[in-house]
Order: sequence, then C-alpha cells, then structure tokens
Amino acid sequence: MPQGDSQRARRGRKRMTSAQRREQLIVISRGLFAERGFDGTSVEEIASHAEVSKPVVYEHFGGKEGLYAVVVDREVRTLEAAIQEALETPGAGYREIIERGTLALLDYIDTCPDGFRIISRDAAVGSQSTSTSFASILSDITAHVEDIISVPLGRRGYDPALGRVFAQGLVGMVATAGQTWLDTREPDKEQLAAQLVNLVWNGLTRLRKDPVLVCRAKDRRPRHRTAPVTVRAQRAMLPEDSLG
Repeated sequence: MPQGDSQRARRGRKRMTSAQRREQLIVISRGLFAERGFDGTSVEEIASHAEVSKPVVYEHFGGKEGLYAVVVDREVRTLEAAIQEALETPGAGYREIIERGTLALLDYIDTCPDGFRIISRDAAVGSQSTSTSFASILSDITAHVEDIISVPLGRRGYDPALGRVFAQGLVGMVATAGQTWLDTREPDKEQLAAQLVNLVWNGLTRLRKDPVLVCRAKDRRPRHRTAPVTVRAQRAMLPEDSLG
C-alpha cells in the first residue's frame, strides 16, 4: 500500500480510549494464552493481533507477565463469583447446593473455555502471584463444601472431621471431570452434572460409619481358600448406615 494510502487507513480507524485499548489487549491475549500457553505467546504476537506497537502493551501492563496476571485474575474472579453464588443459594437443601455448584463450574467451562484452559492448565507458568490460582479456587470451594456437609455428618454420628476429606474428594472429582469435558463435551453438560451428582449424593447418603477394605479382608483369609468373596459376604462385613 502506498504511503499516502497507509496514512489515510490509519486516520480512518476509530481511535480507542486508554480503557478500550486495555480491554482489547486483555481479550486478545486471553485467546492467545489459551491457545498457545504462556511460554508460546509473545508480546510481539499480542501487539500484532491488536495492531499496535509493542510499547503500547508495555505501557498498559509492564510486559507479558503483567498482562497474564490480569487475565488470570479476571478469570479467577469470574469463576469464584459463580461458585459462591451457587453454594449460597437461599433456602437450598444439601443436594440442590451440590447440583448448583457442579453446574456453576460446568457453566463457566462452557461459556469461558479459554479462561478455564488458562487457570487450570497454564497458571503455574506465569508469575508467582498467579501460580496457585486454580488450586486456591479449589481450596476455597472445598472449605465451603466442608462447612456444608460437616453439620449433617456430625448430626448423624459421623466424625465431622471427615467433612474435609469428603469435600476434597467431591470438589476434586468435579474439577477433574470438568477438565476432561472441556475437550470432549460429552455427555452434554446437564447429563454430566446429573451423573456426577448421582455418584456424589448416593455415596454420601449411603455412608458406613465403620468401613473396611474388602480386599484386606480377602488378603487375611487362609491361602487355601480361593473362592471369591460374595456380594452378600461383603455386605455382611459392611453394615449399612445412612446420612438420610
């Protein structure tokens, strides 16, 4: 393009305010970080996609690390707000809270896949301030879930301290399933949520107060006895109790 045409094209573009330019850089870098990771994305690429010079990126964020930290912080806040709202639904029972919390995470993954890729897979490669962002989110959710389930556990004669263990397992299961679902999208979102809640809820409502490992009971049997432990025998070793 002749120099005159180039100058006219630049003059024809709508000039952005500082806030608009900052937002543009955040949106562009978010997509690049999600696609290529922190190490695979350069300031040059970000500037090129935004059609600005590198100094503009440095002016707004101080560098790639600063921009990455802003992107991660925004995604963390978005996910935290969604989870908190779900877990604090007024008048909700225990199962409804579990359902809403599970759906909140899957909804975020569905609507913000780039953001979830960044905070769940790549946050550790960024600056120190963002290195534990996803772990921190899961820890906060776990603490909230622990508060919710420890009360009914104690009321039914279980050790309330088990609430932490159960909460960690519950949150970890949903988060791991969500990471897999991010790429496969199968089954559909609500079916996945229903199946996860099905597993969690039926596990919680059929807890045993004194569980034992069936495999250890089998290991202690005399070696000459090779018949498998029947389902009826397993049930006899594991008397049923219920949270419900």
